[in-house]
Amino acid sequence: MGKPDAEGHGPADGLPGLPPEWGRVVVPDDASALAAEAAQIRRELRRAAGLSGGPRALGLPLLVLLVAVLTTLAGLLVVTWPRANRGNDRPTPAPYSPPATLTGRALPALDLVDASNAPVPLRGLLPAMIILVDGCPCPDRVAEALAVAPAGVSVVTVTGSRTVPAAPANQRQVRALADPAGGLRSFLGQPARPGGLTALLVDRSGTVTRVLPDLGSVDTYRQDLTALTA
Repeated sequence: MGKPDAEGHGPADGLPGLPPEWGRVVVPDDASALAAEAAQIRRELRRAAGLSGGPRALGLPLLVLLVAVLTTLAGLLVVTWPRANRGNDRPTPAPYSPPATLTGRALPALDLVDASNAPVPLRGLLPAMIILVDGCPCPDRVAEALAVAPAGVSVVTVTGSRTVPAAPANQRQVRALADPAGGLRSFLGQPARPGGLTALLVDRSGTVTRVLPDLGSVDTYRQDLTALTA
């Protein structure tokens, strides 16, 4: 074993001066005597290195997990949010509005058929109020139009099948025709709507003067109907 200096502090066996607060320092002759202390120091260093490197080592996996969780939550929010009010917040379909250019255009030269399946040129019945009844027969509405139509103006009902509907009983006869080829519907550019009537007012020259997408009360078209006789 080595020996300290005479006072137990300071240099011993050739060692440089050490701080007094370290106390008595003994330097062994055999370095193997320090193996236990060295092993303890190595354990402490490894523990310190593990603590200092742990957060960095775990940082990337935690970041990936956080991004995955946020992405999943965002996807659930997008999927469920629009469905929350789906039952109470449905958009109301806009009513059909015929093209603005349809009024003022010439009625096509269409040949329809009557109850005996004989061809009837539609332009040969002008001036006329032509009512498409393939969405609804609605005989009461047809009878109202017939009652206010002036003399000389034909009231024509048109269905899309080959079956011609019966005309309502009235002092004047409605001309009931069928349009199996769908030429008149194609001219209008709109499908038949259940429960709805569509009407065209056409003057004697064959020009469409008004389109009624949803035939209302007679007060909404009485003046236009009278004007067809001019």
